[in-house]
Amino acid sequence: MKSVSIIICVFNEESTIADVVRACCRFNPMAEVLVVDDGSTDGTVEVLEELRKEYLFRTEVLPENRGKSWAMVHGVEQTGGEIILFFDADVTHISKKHFNAMLRPMTDHLADMVLGQPKETMIDYRINPFKSLTGERAVYRKDIEPILKDIREIRFGVETFINLHYQAERKRIKYVLLEGLSHPTTFDKTSPVKATKKYIIEGHEIALTYMDNYELIIRRIENRIINAGTKARDKIAEIQEQVNKEIEEVIKKIKL
Repeated sequence: MKSVSIIICVFNEESTIADVVRACCRFNPMAEVLVVDDGSTDGTVEVLEELRKEYLFRTEVLPENRGKSWAMVHGVEQTGGEIILFFDADVTHISKKHFNAMLRPMTDHLADMVLGQPKETMIDYRINPFKSLTGERAVYRKDIEPILKDIREIRFGVETFINLHYQAERKRIKYVLLEGLSHPTTFDKTSPVKATKKYIIEGHEIALTYMDNYELIIRRIENRIINAGTKARDKIAEIQEQVNKEIEEVIKKIKL
C-alpha cells in the first residue's frame, strides 16, 4: 500500500477549516495530514491550534500570503507520501466515500491523476467547463516533484499548468464525481464586487499560464492527433499548421 499525504492549503477559512481537517484525519487515520496556512489574517490559525488538541496533523504557517501555488509546493516539500491528495479548505459535507473515490484509482494504479468534482456547485458537473480546475486532486509524488519549480509562483494558474503538463506527458487523468460534497462559489463568500474582481484576476492568471506554456499546448494537440483515427488524424493535421500560426500571433500581441 502506497503512503498518502493530504495537503490542505488555506487562506482565511476559519468557518470551514476545522470540519475539513477533522474529516481528513478521521477518515484517513494512516495518512499524513498537513495544513499550509497561506498568511491568513482571520482566526484560521487559532482554530488550527485548538484543533491540534484533538487530532494528529501538522501545520505550516507562511508569514505572508504567497498564493495557492506557493502553498501547494511548500506542502509537497514538507510531506513524504507517495500519493499526494490536495483538498480544499472550504468544502462541506465531506464523507469517507469522497476520499475512497479520489484515492482508489491511485492505489490501484488506474490513473496518474484523479480530479474530484464536488457535485453541489453552481454549475452542473456534466457541463461544467471548469471541472478540470478543481482543488480536489490526487497525484503521485514522483510525477509532480519535477515541476514544483515551474508552478511555485503561478498562483491561480497552477491547476491549468498541472493539467497541461499531464496531458502533454500523456498521463492518465480520471474525473470522479464527489456526490454530496459542497463547494461555495466566490459569490457565496464575499460581496459581488469583490467576487467579480477576484474572478477577473484569476482569469487573467489562467490566461497567462496558457500563453506562457505554448509548447505544452502544442504537445497536447499532438497527442490528440496520435490518439485519433486515421481519417481524423489527416483532418487535424491539415488545420494544425494554421492553428499554430494563429496561436503564435496571439502570443506575440499579448507579450508586447
